[in-house]
Amino acid sequence: MKRKIIEIDEEKCNGCGLCVPGCQEGALQIIDGKARLVSDVYCDGLGACLGQCPQGALKVVEREAPEFDAQAVENHLRSLGRPTPAGHGSPSGAVSAPSGSASDQGHVHAGHHHHHHHGHGPGGGCPGSVLRRLTPAPTNATITTAAAATGGEGVADVPPPSQLGHWPVQLMLVPPHAPFLQNADLVLCADCVPFAIPDFHARYLQGRSILVGCPKLDDAAFYQQKLTAIFQQARPRRVTVLRMEVPCCGGLTQLAQQARAQAGVDVPLEVHVIGIQGGIVSHQSAT
Repeated sequence: MKRKIIEIDEEKCNGCGLCVPGCQEGALQIIDGKARLVSDVYCDGLGACLGQCPQGALKVVEREAPEFDAQAVENHLRSLGRPTPAGHGSPSGAVSAPSGSASDQGHVHAGHHHHHHHGHGPGGGCPGSVLRRLTPAPTNATITTAAAATGGEGVADVPPPSQLGHWPVQLMLVPPHAPFLQNADLVLCADCVPFAIPDFHARYLQGRSILVGCPKLDDAAFYQQKLTAIFQQARPRRVTVLRMEVPCCGGLTQLAQQARAQAGVDVPLEVHVIGIQGGIVSHQSAT
């Protein structure tokens, strides 16, 4: 059928991700550094996301597309851990297909055919990048259980439990609206840091949210835009930057400082510099 649907100008899109939370149906995701329409059946064509794009990369066009499918949207939002919009239903002239219908099944193939990317966005086409909260075990739970089971023998060999509280952790994958970022005690961590700190979980993860990336090998411009959106939307109460002592890793601190300035928020920012042989070389507040 021919109907109204969102079109994205990839030349104008800078991958900032501001449009993603603007689409209540979850039809837009950041994939390979650009906004993408995950599936035609998720887009109602009403254009609620248009005002969210500072680059003017979104517009409503009329073209051949499968019908909007409210049931598929509901399933999709559930997989992302997002609520279904109140009063959600089909736009004028569109009829929702029931779950399991040809329309519901077809959107999977359409999405696979048009968006076969390595997921660089919330969901990103990959089930492994769906937003989720984790419940870390108390730090003494594993040891207590082992002591009860062995009478205290060999307890020293029991590893401490993971303190990771959410998934995913890659800055490229986590959207600014992720629930675990809201008012968080946030750790912005360079990729190499956890390998140099033996007690990384206990020292930096417990009770915090974390975003991981490499300022040298990844898209620094995209990271700055994503961090700016995170400062604006999530309003973290504190940010700790963990970087290695090598010079190229200093870019992570600059990205955080520039993003904070662009967002116009006053968030405490602390930088910990980690030595390549382990240990904290220095830590200080960043202006």
